[in-house]
Amino acid sequence: MSIVVTGATGHLGRLIVDSLLRRGVPAGQVVALGRDTDRLADLAARGVTVRRADYSDPDSLRAALAGAEKLMFVSGSEVGQRVQQHRNVVAAAKEAGVGLVVYTSIAKADTSSLILATEHRATEQEIRSSGLPYVFLRNNWYVENYLPQLPTYLAHGVVGASGDGRIGVATRADYAEAAAAVLTTEGHANRVYELAGAPITMTELAEELSRQSGRQVGYTDLTVEKYAEVLAGAGVPQAYAEMLADGDRGIAQGDLDVESDELAKLIGRQPTTLAEAIRAAL
Repeated sequence: MSIVVTGATGHLGRLIVDSLLRRGVPAGQVVALGRDTDRLADLAARGVTVRRADYSDPDSLRAALAGAEKLMFVSGSEVGQRVQQHRNVVAAAKEAGVGLVVYTSIAKADTSSLILATEHRATEQEIRSSGLPYVFLRNNWYVENYLPQLPTYLAHGVVGASGDGRIGVATRADYAEAAAAVLTTEGHANRVYELAGAPITMTELAEELSRQSGRQVGYTDLTVEKYAEVLAGAGVPQAYAEMLADGDRGIAQGDLDVESDELAKLIGRQPTTLAEAIRAAL
């Protein structure tokens, strides 16, 4: 059995490869893909097959997916280009006769109003239309979206536009472990998993940070437009600032409010809590 993992130079893809190896998959049966194979040299040293692949280069994808039995399709990071890029991956997977495509999607992809969900929804449809057996892992937000901001939160408080909207955060490592579980066990074909940890609000994040730091941290809720302005003023590129602010708009509407035990069932334990993640980061 060969398991091909795309995006192995990224945070999630690398964690999935590590999870597969920890679960006992022989290194020789794992293929790690990335645009810069030099960044995968340590995996190659452990016996993992390393191949170059670029979502925008169909020829590289066809060569990289040759002989693949299962494909761990980690979604691309280039928002705005992913529909065509992902179409290239699906076409290469179909040509290779892949037996299972496991795709990292977004929470409530079929109904979400988030701008980010548009490309995921299109990709899910592309995979379904291909006729390939699939699993959609609809990952909620990563708690790591917030952890790098803890020093800023401690200095200036938490700012956003999500109101009392709830977010089913979990760690990348938990999502990676779930992906590895799906890739190494049976009975998942043509399933859709809504993966999430215990839902939190940004007010609760501020409160937890206050408890653990001993400093008073509050949450200031802004309009979506004002939040985009604040982000842009802090140096975030305008288009990205607007996308982040749109994410908070969707959170306020409930787009990331997912109460599901599917992540816990796949990994065989409760996901890492917000409190545990903050404690480890401080």
